[in-house]
Amino acid sequence: MLREDSTIGNVKYAVLKRVAQLTYEGKLEENIDQIPYELIPGPQANFRCCIYREREIIRQRVRLTQGKSPSVNHDNKNIVQVINSACEGCPIARFSVTSNCQKCMSKKCQQACNFGAITMGSDKAHIDQKKCKECGRCAQACPYNAIADLMRPCKRSCPVDAIKMDENGIVVIDEEKCIQCGACIKDCPFGAIADRSFLVDVIHVLRTQGVDVYAMVAPAIEGKFGAKADMGALREAIKDLGFKDMYEVALGGDMVADAEAKEWAEAYKEGKKMTTSCCPAFVNMIKQHFPQVLKNMSTTVSPMAAVSRMIKTMDSNAITVFIGPCIAKKSEVIDSIGTNNADYALTFDELRAMFAAKQIDPEEYEAKELQQGSIYGKEFARSGGVTAAVVEALTEQEETINIKVRECNGAAECKKALMQLKAGKLPEDFMEGMACMGGCVNGPGTLISELEAKKDRIALLAKADKRNIKENLDEYKDVQFSMHRKSK
Repeated sequence: MLREDSTIGNVKYAVLKRVAQLTYEGKLEENIDQIPYELIPGPQANFRCCIYREREIIRQRVRLTQGKSPSVNHDNKNIVQVINSACEGCPIARFSVTSNCQKCMSKKCQQACNFGAITMGSDKAHIDQKKCKECGRCAQACPYNAIADLMRPCKRSCPVDAIKMDENGIVVIDEEKCIQCGACIKDCPFGAIADRSFLVDVIHVLRTQGVDVYAMVAPAIEGKFGAKADMGALREAIKDLGFKDMYEVALGGDMVADAEAKEWAEAYKEGKKMTTSCCPAFVNMIKQHFPQVLKNMSTTVSPMAAVSRMIKTMDSNAITVFIGPCIAKKSEVIDSIGTNNADYALTFDELRAMFAAKQIDPEEYEAKELQQGSIYGKEFARSGGVTAAVVEALTEQEETINIKVRECNGAAECKKALMQLKAGKLPEDFMEGMACMGGCVNGPGTLISELEAKKDRIALLAKADKRNIKENLDEYKDVQFSMHRKSK
């Protein structure tokens, strides 16, 4: 049952936890229709107008945990999905006149409108929404800032203009434009946009006898489950969920830094500009909106793919599951089937639900020494971390080139730099692209903000030894696999 102070996070967590419990027990199918009634028993509503709408929202969220579209009437394969029953409350009209209007004699708003949408009422100006084209010229012209721009938060947050509205004012996501970054999920104040999940699929695999399932945890995980949950404790907690073992994707960060350093050195000598290829939302942005610069993108696989290939080289029967704060990683999994990349991807909030379903608290496990990545690989999680790691790898490879790198913090900066690269006007030699502000530590699938987790993260990272990238990779030099993106 949901609490009376239900928030978006609480609702999502309650659904994930209950679905995880039933799936672990092997009772999901027979009980799935009862979940909305268990969580919303009534008769009082918790977070919407009535229990019937709330139950429908729960029902659609349950479908998402199964990897399905929220509505049975849609077969949308996008990772980012709209929960139609929850999409309400946002102002349909983007521009509206506030009480600040002085009904001035100059009528600058009216003069600025080319569509005849503005008339003067008895007390203030009025905008005819049927005529308004949302150009914003009236708001720019008003000397009193009396015209408010009430653009929907989801639409405002989308860096690639992938969000539109249908005739009923319900959000529609353009699959051809969407880069799966999840910014709209974070910014929707009604929780009406969410991501499809591999949760049920992963638990089914974990319950299957004779299958070796490995967890691969993103560098951003440190600090997200508390100061006591170091990598050793997390490994044991994750193994108790049914995984055979756990690996740090920070190790993949070291592999990528080493490989990209060699690419950067060669490209620099040829006078070719390059971009990183670690962030899947950034990669999607290039593929879908800037295909002209695909030739400039690094051919090195992502850290997730590198670790997955390593595991599958060591265990040919392995199933690999990435766990991180990133929604776009789910699209990377789908887009890279057959390349030995991860088989599934989960977010930190989905992992938390699995822990709760099995009554596991990572902080209650005894801390055990475990470090599979260098501090450079661990810092892949923050903006600028990839650049720092590649520069370190160049130093270790004794390359003395004086490179200039554009560190793009957030999708807006990525878009601006890619436009410059496309036009041949990027002043730097290379660019690091991170779609999330601050890097992966602020991804849409994270439990808590980086600000909340910062103290614990710093404390845990301080325990890491000072091994460099080469020293760390020497431990795995006997495992041979390709770091090339197109490798099968």
